[in-house]
Amino acid sequence: MVSESLSFRVSRSTEGLAETLATLSQRLVKLEQRLGALELQIQNQLSPHPEELASLRTVETLLEDCRTLLDQSPPQAPGEVVWEDWPKAEAEATP
Repeated sequence: MVSESLSFRVSRSTEGLAETLATLSQRLVKLEQRLGALELQIQNQLSPHPEELASLRTVETLLEDCRTLLDQSPPQAPGEVVWEDWPKAEAEATP
C-alpha cells in the first residue's frame, strides 16, 4: 500500500482574515436578528390578542346559553303545531 503525502499551504494575509471575520460576524448578527423575529412571531401566535380572547369568551357564553335552551325545551302538547308541521298546516289551510 502506497501512502500518498498531501501537503498544502494556507496563505492568507491578515487583511483577508479580518475581512472574512467581519463577513462572518455580519452574517451572525443577521441570523440572530432573524431568530429574534421568529421567536417574537411564535410568541405572538401562542398568546392571542386580548380582543380575540374577549370575543372567544362571548362566543363561548352564547354557545353555553344555546345548549341550556336546547336542554330546557318544554314538553309539547298533543295538538301543538311543531316546526315540521308548518308546511303541512299551511297546505291544509289554503283551499
